[in-house]
Amino acid sequence: MKLKARLMDEAAMSRALMRISHEITEKNKGVDKVVLVGIRRRGVPISERIRDNIMKIENISVPCGSVDIRFYRDDLSHESDAPVLVRADIGTDVNDKNVVLVDDVLYTGRTARAAIEAVFSAGRPRSIQFAVLIDRGHRELPIRADYVGKNVPTSRAELIEVRLPEFDGETGVYLMEAE
Repeated sequence: MKLKARLMDEAAMSRALMRISHEITEKNKGVDKVVLVGIRRRGVPISERIRDNIMKIENISVPCGSVDIRFYRDDLSHESDAPVLVRADIGTDVNDKNVVLVDDVLYTGRTARAAIEAVFSAGRPRSIQFAVLIDRGHRELPIRADYVGKNVPTSRAELIEVRLPEFDGETGVYLMEAE
């Protein structure tokens, strides 16, 4: 893959996440019943940044958990013919809460669908909302994000790379294309 364009630098990403943080606070009329759930991998540090932003805005610490959706995907090969159902360990109570799933990129919608299943395996939330840094289109399922940092129309041959210091040593969003 080769670099086609830099879409966001660290400052642009910070502004987008601050805007999403304000939108979450406004839509939920505060954050008393809000729980952030990052979708592993890159959704986790993004959800933590949103949590920190909400702390600056509201002076309230919002519970922040994570979910591993590998066992809930419908498009990944299964390890056996009789899969074992695994209850998601989100790390916080989701019952009667407004759960905000957080991910880096929304593409086909399959990761979001799997994350919704994982949340329901952990409890009965009041609502499930979805926040993404980048929405690149090409949905295969009727999934949409409630909070979007940036819409980036892409071709299927292109790829969005969200780089975070925790994994990549830098912060930025890049549009890549096949060579």
